[in-house]
Amino acid sequence: MEQLSTPILVITDHTGNDEDGYVLTAPSKQLLTLARTLTTGRIDAVALNPAPDMVALGAYGANRVFSPDLSGVSPRVPAIVAECAYAAAQQDLTYAAVLNVSNYRGRDVAAGLAMLLDSGAAVDVTDCYVKDGKIQADKSVLAGSWTTVFTVTRGTPVVSLRPSSVEAVEAEQPTTPEHLQLDVRFSPHAFAVEVLESTPQKGTGRVSLTEAPVVVCGGRGVDGDFTPVEELADLLGGAVGATRVACDEEWIDRTAQIGQTGVSVAPKLYIGLGVSGAVHHACGIQASEKIVAVVDDPDAPIVELADFVVIGDLNDVVPAALDELRAQGISSTS
Repeated sequence: MEQLSTPILVITDHTGNDEDGYVLTAPSKQLLTLARTLTTGRIDAVALNPAPDMVALGAYGANRVFSPDLSGVSPRVPAIVAECAYAAAQQDLTYAAVLNVSNYRGRDVAAGLAMLLDSGAAVDVTDCYVKDGKIQADKSVLAGSWTTVFTVTRGTPVVSLRPSSVEAVEAEQPTTPEHLQLDVRFSPHAFAVEVLESTPQKGTGRVSLTEAPVVVCGGRGVDGDFTPVEELADLLGGAVGATRVACDEEWIDRTAQIGQTGVSVAPKLYIGLGVSGAVHHACGIQASEKIVAVVDDPDAPIVELADFVVIGDLNDVVPAALDELRAQGISSTS
């Protein structure tokens, strides 16, 4: 596998707070894993809190960690994050790339940072590698029927990776990262947005939708009853998702929405129950490794997209599938 020798900069995220401490997120671990496949050189990280998870950062190969002073500003504002990353990028003008997570904030950060760096950005990336001495990024488009390849031809490329596109793997030899304070002089543009209030999202006890290796999604066909979706997700240790219609009907919270106006997922296994697979939903699942669909319409768009399709009533198919999985010894505690 071809690798560079120049350093990589990674924008990382943590969960937690000043009182209880901060924990490195799973997508950030995936970014650090990706960085190690791209370079044999140094890996630097930007941590958007005063007390980053140095043990985890070292376990995944970070050599230096920059912490900016965010007093009076919020890392939820994309411009704040972009300018922190830009300040970090100025510490070493040889960075081969800047990596971040492709989510709502991350895509905005990528655009702003690319502008500051006078370079280009690739978002919703599903694969990234070195070819002929250059970093290339792949992205699935048109409901997964095509893969586009990006190469940034000027400046330092900014690559936003879809969560779960890379499996997080600890480094064979963990590091002891150097923790450095980062001086950032924010522009008026960064102060244009102020976060007035923030409410933590209530946990469901399930793995995060964007981090889950298995996603079970309910669509119009569940007719308001998400019980089969939740039972199958729990048995497989997965997350519960939904189409826009299901969220519009208030059958499930809006945070479960997958698609163009929701979140993008890239699990190893996506199971759609009663999901038609309209293009605005398909664009959010096209990076899934395997797609399984249970629908009663053989002409539904998801039939062409899926790797395996069951044509039938989900209220008959899912209970039978649950019984078979349990018979095979699979349980929610497996």
